[in-house]
Amino acid sequence: MKRLAILSLAASTLALAACVSLAPYGAQRAPGGQGYSEQRIESNRYRVTYHGVGAAGAVADYALVRAADLTTDQGYDWFEVTQSWTDGRPGGAGGVRPSVSIGGGSSRYGGDSSSGVGVGLGLNFSGPSPTSTSLEIVMGRGQKPDRPNAYDARSVQASIPR
Repeated sequence: MKRLAILSLAASTLALAACVSLAPYGAQRAPGGQGYSEQRIESNRYRVTYHGVGAAGAVADYALVRAADLTTDQGYDWFEVTQSWTDGRPGGAGGVRPSVSIGGGSSRYGGDSSSGVGVGLGLNFSGPSPTSTSLEIVMGRGQKPDRPNAYDARSVQASIPR
């Protein structure tokens, strides 16, 4: 009975943690919520931020997609990332943590003695962690520059799923 209760608790916790995940691509609707926001710095320079929950890579992809969408919406062809910031921890998707603990003990009382050994596995009950990626971009028209941080906006829109 005790084993069933522990298994049920673990399954329930993992199921609840799975419910908290990256929301569909879209604008941030409230402070602290998931989604994109942008700030115009100059006529062709913006800071794009995407706030999400879970793996930092997926949030960074959505930031690139928003930069591409903003670029085409403003009538430009390409954008270059001049600065980027990622806030969050790698592997922040929750689930089982790779930690194991082992303990033991013994006692003697009167003529009786006993000993025991225990093994435990750590679980992440907090679930996925919030993360955000901010990109400062400069947009341009015509042929994309041959630099590693320059992107063709339409290629990004076509290659990263939403």
